[in-house]
Amino acid sequence: MSNKRIKSNSKKRYGILSMVFITVVINYLDRTNISVAAFALRKDLGIDTVQMGYVFSAFGIFYASLQIPGGILADKIKSRILYTVILILWSIATLFQGLVNSFGALLGLRASIGAFEAPSYPINNLVVSRWFPEKERASAIAVYISGQFLGLAFLMPFLTLIQDALGWRGLFIVSGIIGISWAFIWYIFYRDPQDHNTISASELEYIESGGGLVGTKVADKQKKKFAMNDFVQAFSYRKLWGVYIGQFCYGATAIFFLTWFPTYLVEFRGLDFIKSGYLASLPFLAAFVGVLLSGFTSDFLIKKKVSNEVARKAPVIIGMLLSTCIIGANYTNSTFYIILFLGIAFFGTGLASIAWVFISLIAPKENMGLIGGVFNFIGGLSAVVIPSAIGHLVKDGDFNPALVFIAAIAFLGFFSYTFLIGKVERIVPKK
Repeated sequence: MSNKRIKSNSKKRYGILSMVFITVVINYLDRTNISVAAFALRKDLGIDTVQMGYVFSAFGIFYASLQIPGGILADKIKSRILYTVILILWSIATLFQGLVNSFGALLGLRASIGAFEAPSYPINNLVVSRWFPEKERASAIAVYISGQFLGLAFLMPFLTLIQDALGWRGLFIVSGIIGISWAFIWYIFYRDPQDHNTISASELEYIESGGGLVGTKVADKQKKKFAMNDFVQAFSYRKLWGVYIGQFCYGATAIFFLTWFPTYLVEFRGLDFIKSGYLASLPFLAAFVGVLLSGFTSDFLIKKKVSNEVARKAPVIIGMLLSTCIIGANYTNSTFYIILFLGIAFFGTGLASIAWVFISLIAPKENMGLIGGVFNFIGGLSAVVIPSAIGHLVKDGDFNPALVFIAAIAFLGFFSYTFLIGKVERIVPKK
């Protein structure tokens, strides 16, 4: 069978990738709708900026703390089943946010959304690792991660219009209904490659021969009993700590845009609420361009036989450096330049967002879900630390110290990716 023939039949994986993309859009819709609702919600419920920071962080605390258990679940439970269940649960919690009348109830629901979303990115990484050969994996990761940016770029104006028409309660209710509906679609149509009835033999061969985690051998390894040594290994390698720390630093910029950004535009910069929704979409579009440019450029360089150290690391390192440009918004009062600096910073965040490729290339195959969980746990700690820290930094109404704080963390990420990871190769644990 010729290589040309194999490639010509390689189409089912793109349909699967589109499903993951849509799931990521919904995932981030339910994480981010509260940032749009925050201004009106705070007024109605009498919540100050410090309390709002705690609400934002409640999601992050449970999301981060359950990453490792979530990664283990992703290894043990079929992605079709697990994703359906958690989608329904976090969507119900999202819907119920539209019914709250107290700070405590809102805090609890945000925490539950974080808990139920915890296995989502380990599942995403496993799905892509199963369905895509290694040489296409950065592009695939870039496509599904771009869902969080492209989706929000177009959804920000849409969400502001929904809230304008239905209020912040209606915004949460509509969001929840969308997620519940998509959960059933995922259950009906998703299958792992070896279980997919319509995948061609040539595509299955193409995926597996290219390093896709397909077949009974991988499945058998994934079904082995969890041992404490597996957990120890996840914290025993410097290169893993490089991506763990880097992911936390990446998260600092991302979390600002996913939580405090609309408040920054409306309260600190004095923009009209509806206008802020359209302006807020621009940095998300920049991040979308960044993540696709990063993923496709990285895979192009791999196909040209450029080393992993350059092809995989360079976009992330450049991205983290560009993210420090967020500090530039402190030195202008021009709306154009404010959005420009924030757009450059979020473009850099997009470039850095393919770091999941390091987990698919470095982590031991049998513990990829676990290590993906640790990776997302440490990255998720940014969703705990950053919103609350910003809430305290801006309690007097000044966002300038917050932007300095974010820029400093982004520079730490640049340092981590540059000096800690070393050679990009799969870790083979000693027996």
